[in-house]
Amino acid sequence: MDITINETLRSFIDPLTDSEYTALERSLLAEGCRDALVLWNDVLIDGHNRYAICRKHNITYKTVQNIGFASLDDVMLWMIDNHLARRSVSDFQRGVLALRKKDIVAAKTVAPAPAADDGAGPPWDETPPLSTREDIARAARLSSNQIGQIEKIQKAATPELVEAVRSGTISINAAATVASLPQAEQVAAVAGGRKQLQQAAKEIREQRAAARPPKAPKEGVEPGQGDADERAAPTELERLRAEVAQLQERVAELRTQNAALNERIAVLVDAS
Repeated sequence: MDITINETLRSFIDPLTDSEYTALERSLLAEGCRDALVLWNDVLIDGHNRYAICRKHNITYKTVQNIGFASLDDVMLWMIDNHLARRSVSDFQRGVLALRKKDIVAAKTVAPAPAADDGAGPPWDETPPLSTREDIARAARLSSNQIGQIEKIQKAATPELVEAVRSGTISINAAATVASLPQAEQVAAVAGGRKQLQQAAKEIREQRAAARPPKAPKEGVEPGQGDADERAAPTELERLRAEVAQLQERVAELRTQNAALNERIAVLVDAS
């Protein structure tokens, strides 16, 4: 049968890197397409990369139908849940998918589609609404703070910065910070590579720390009283906070690099 590619559904699948594509292609050529492509009627909903490679090399593949959907929104929710469960999906990707799920579920709550009564299980529009940031974070297995940072990236980051965080060049935390820069400065920071992005994030944090108002004087102490060390204490505190933020950023970068390595290891298992 003819297979239809829905571009909206395919956009849910981040493109493979060159090395990931090569690894998947090598695996399919050596072992064949062991996992069936999943269809909804004639629409492909799982296996887009495998399908493209199989067609390119005339590799035989099998298909299986999943008809327990009443609408395209139901298919999208299934695809999102399917990808959220995969090891190869990065923290940033999971956050983006969970935010997409929130929007779809919210729209279905306003105008629910009729449930499909085909014995295939509960309809997807029974998914509970993701009404709070905590709900979204739980779905993505992230913190609510990370979800807030991903929302900021989606709203303010240039395509170049989004690609940098998607590929693991910069952490979610740092990308959200750099996204506060004008677009031209974001592009320049990305062009400078990982170190330039880290430096840009560090400078922004230091500027924010310096701009914070000084603490109110202690009770019983008039403004201007105290020695020079006491007056300098808030500045020293802010410096220490900046150092802590830098260390936290380094930890986040290492976690991002580790996640990228895990993605490459897992791509042969569940890339689609």
